[in-house]
Amino acid sequence: MDSLDLSRSKRTAFLLSQLGALASARFAERTRELGLTPSDAGVLRLLGRAPGLSQRSLADRLGAVPSRVVPLIDSLEARGLVARVRSSTDRRNYELRLTAEGTKMLGQLRGIAERHEAELLAPLTSEQSAQLGSLLATLASAHALDTDLHRDTSLG
Repeated sequence: MDSLDLSRSKRTAFLLSQLGALASARFAERTRELGLTPSDAGVLRLLGRAPGLSQRSLADRLGAVPSRVVPLIDSLEARGLVARVRSSTDRRNYELRLTAEGTKMLGQLRGIAERHEAELLAPLTSEQSAQLGSLLATLASAHALDTDLHRDTSLG
């Protein structure tokens, strides 16, 4: 490997960081248009995929202490997007479920996410986009990252 190739390879993590920051900022702008934060969007997405999670399980998935998740769920509940439902298997716990309005909002979020991804990947061919997705999935798996959501360090 010549020195030019070596200098480029050492920039990969930096470029991933730059693109991640850009993607996060743009996604936050888009979710703000719906009155949501990226954390709200992540919780809605997760509850859409795994209905019935307890607050504790949700906190574990987010990498947050349960007391930090309570205001997030309170806010989503107050806006009619999430409901706390008494667990049928353990009456001491509540399961978190999307309401009809939450399911509708999740549909809007899917549309935003699809447009967001299309815009971000527009400079690539479909083959390049597929290859990038495959490579990133391999890296995420190797580093034991949750592919459903960001672990929100601001909640920890």
